[in-house]
Amino acid sequence: MNATARAARSYIRTAIRTRRAQRTATRAVATGTATAVAHLTAAGIAPADAERFAGAFSRGVTPTATTTGRIKLKGRTTKRVQVKLYDLAAFTARALVYRPKDKAAAAKFAQMAYRLAA
Repeated sequence: MNATARAARSYIRTAIRTRRAQRTATRAVATGTATAVAHLTAAGIAPADAERFAGAFSRGVTPTATTTGRIKLKGRTTKRVQVKLYDLAAFTARALVYRPKDKAAAAKFAQMAYRLAA
């Protein structure tokens, strides 16, 4: 009984976290330009997978704009880094041709590209 309740709570927390990330990414994309992770998350890719594939996805694509963002290092230390931003047209063009080597991920990306093309 206890293990079942723990699993249920874990599932709910994960679902809430995923939905919150999708909502945030959708708002970021609606502003005009967003990072590759935000575009992938807003398009329906899970946030963990979006972070995993964002580097390879954005390779070879010229960013629409750049800005600086803050990343957290060890402890309270932060560092300013350059962040590449893409508009919807650049993201859609790349989504139509990008397919990762992982078969399951490739199917997700093909489905995402089909939704974007419609």
